[in-house]
Amino acid sequence: MDTSRSVRRAVIGAVTALLLLTLTAVAGAAAAGHHRPPAADPEAVRDWNVIATDTISAQLGPTRPSGQVVIWHGFVSAAVYNAVVGIRRTYAPYKWRAHGPATASPEAAAVAAAHRVLRTYFPASQTSLDAAYAGSLAKIPDGPAKRQGVAFGKRAADHLIALRENDGRFAPVEFTAAPAPGVWRPTPPAHQPFIDPWLAVLRPLLLTSPDQFRPGGPPALSSARYARDVNEVKAMGARTGSGRTAQQTETALFFGGNLAVQFQAAFRDHTARHHLDIADTARLFAAANAAATDAVVTAWDAKLHYGFWRPLTAVQLAGTDGNPATDADPQWQPLLVTPPHPDYLSGHTTVAGAVTRTLTGILGTTHLDLNVPSEITGTTRHYDEAERFNEDMVNARVWGGIHFRTADLVGCRAGSRIGGWALTHYFRPLRPAGPHDVPPARPLCPHDPVD
Repeated sequence: MDTSRSVRRAVIGAVTALLLLTLTAVAGAAAAGHHRPPAADPEAVRDWNVIATDTISAQLGPTRPSGQVVIWHGFVSAAVYNAVVGIRRTYAPYKWRAHGPATASPEAAAVAAAHRVLRTYFPASQTSLDAAYAGSLAKIPDGPAKRQGVAFGKRAADHLIALRENDGRFAPVEFTAAPAPGVWRPTPPAHQPFIDPWLAVLRPLLLTSPDQFRPGGPPALSSARYARDVNEVKAMGARTGSGRTAQQTETALFFGGNLAVQFQAAFRDHTARHHLDIADTARLFAAANAAATDAVVTAWDAKLHYGFWRPLTAVQLAGTDGNPATDADPQWQPLLVTPPHPDYLSGHTTVAGAVTRTLTGILGTTHLDLNVPSEITGTTRHYDEAERFNEDMVNARVWGGIHFRTADLVGCRAGSRIGGWALTHYFRPLRPAGPHDVPPARPLCPHDPVD
């Protein structure tokens, strides 16, 4: 009888314990459902990068020959970065000390920040931006996390907008140097004036001043280096009768469009293929685009300061440069249309140098793994190494007939210094640095054959 009771007690105890475990599991599952992790899909950052690209292109035109496009990407990316890392707390915010609730959705914050910045600076696109905003928020589960994320994203945007007040945008800057040998002047076919000269005085995002990394001047007209530059671009950059191979022509055309758009597409592809989380995705976009912004400011500062003429003018007027090693060809034309701003520094190579230096610092390797598309050729190129990318970029501007090699090489080096500065002073991990936070020391710009 005692044995029977003991067995019954054991069975009842076991059943009771099983019921308690079941109820605990159900309660836990319910709690988990009620307190689900905040929405943090990094695709939101990429989606709003596409929207930013489309909005900027609609406002400025898809082929505007200016670095202004880069500036707006820098603004949007910085705000999105602050919105995300202010919640995730993995990286130091950009010029901000605020933190959002840990329970907030960084995805909602990213969407709200991008929307608010774009709507502020591009009010003509309000209808399309509002529609995109509603669509993005509809993908995020309703609840406190979403509401907190939206509120913090708006704060991040408002902070960025306040930081950029009175920053020199659209200042009444003019290029006033009189035409003379070596001095820039409008070029055919449109003979446009210096476009967006205010970029030369814009307050940088990261640097202390526009001239912080201003290099020394271009080669003297009487120098052997100058003669080498003129004769190389004359032979390799001509529209007809050049010494280019078909591959070299394709390279010139490949980089003949909007570099900012090419880079944004490459960033989106890279972050998606490598499955970066939302904080690392926002950091890559912000660091690269902020460095690119300051590369534009640095290049335009040098363009305005030195005002050096373009190859088109130099070749046609070589008889006025006083250098016996150059010969004039009044009929010479470049492969690409010459942009309406001076030669030195090359905006493309300065931006490329800054972006590649920033990316290699973030990735901790010179192995970029970038798929870069071109709207001009309709093709995509894969770049494994930063140095190879910069080499193609430098050559492309010479083979296109629109820059001297010196302007390209010096631009790349200046950009590389900007990228190094960016990662030394901003976008730093809040935890101890790991192997992927140490920028490589290897030079990323091609070697100057004269050195």
